[in-house]
Amino acid sequence: MRVLSSNYELYADMSWRFQTVLDDFSPEIEHYSIDEVFLRVPFHGGSELTEMGHRIRETVDGLTGIAVSIGFAETKTLAKIAIELAKRSRKTGGVLDLTRSRHQNAALERVRVGDVWGVGPAYATMLERNGISTALELRDADDDWIRRRMTICGLRTVHELRGSPCIPFEPTPKTRQMICVSRSFGRAVEDLSEIRAAVAWFTGRAAEKLRRSRLAAGKIAVFVSTDRFKDVPQYSGSVTLEVAPKSDNTIELQALAMMAMQKVCRPGFLIRKAGVILSGLEMIDKVPLRLWEQQRYETHRRLMAAIDELNDRFGHETVRCGLYPVDGPWRTRFDNVSPRYTTDWSQIMMAK
Repeated sequence: MRVLSSNYELYADMSWRFQTVLDDFSPEIEHYSIDEVFLRVPFHGGSELTEMGHRIRETVDGLTGIAVSIGFAETKTLAKIAIELAKRSRKTGGVLDLTRSRHQNAALERVRVGDVWGVGPAYATMLERNGISTALELRDADDDWIRRRMTICGLRTVHELRGSPCIPFEPTPKTRQMICVSRSFGRAVEDLSEIRAAVAWFTGRAAEKLRRSRLAAGKIAVFVSTDRFKDVPQYSGSVTLEVAPKSDNTIELQALAMMAMQKVCRPGFLIRKAGVILSGLEMIDKVPLRLWEQQRYETHRRLMAAIDELNDRFGHETVRCGLYPVDGPWRTRFDNVSPRYTTDWSQIMMAK
């Protein structure tokens, strides 16, 4: 067994590649979790969905080397079942289409009721005690009995198993709603100068993400908290300030972050986690011109563009805003990080 440090740069690149593939197949995407998404795709019959699934798998594998499983169905619950069965069966090749399929009954019969999305351990035990042990038996259960025993949420699951969509499809907004940069410190910190350095660094990272997404922030929040698992005086708090006018400028955002930090910090507490949240985001092209100091803002924007370009060319934080130290307890350790195969020319995997 090997213990490796987090490789966020590689993770982010793999996530971007995966997202790029999905965008080519459907503009309607709902991100359900870090490793699971729903897509809405048209259905015209035949084997077109299975063929699409195999194309998605091949493209993702070619760009990332990651194997994915794909399930198609009329509802989210059925699609989740299709994915699980696709994972188990080699014959599917990782893709299973249950849309209007004559094999739905056989598929549902192979799934334990406790493995149905939305059926927790307590409900699974109750259902099995009452003779319902498979997804097929749950689908065919009496509506009134299900409503009494599992409430309306359980009834929605039953209707989803019957092919009637009850869980809405919620496309992920194209524009991010929030950017958060936070860390748990390697040790508890009481020194305000160390917390100030951490907040300055968090703000700089968040501002970089803003500019990469061509966004400007309307609010900035700074939060701190102690270690709730330790027997020490407990405290957690946050302060939110308006960013007016909206900005993607590290210098302006760091000044506001320092003001918020002074308000949120309390003496006598050992801080174990802190972070910065940018919200009220808007595309930078839609932000109106400033009524004052527009020329200064444009100068700062050119400065930020130059800093970003230098950091892209020569390495992260070659140039940075602020006098915070290069190292600190709030820095993530990368002593055992795996190679960044796809983002660093010097670390590209070579055939031997």
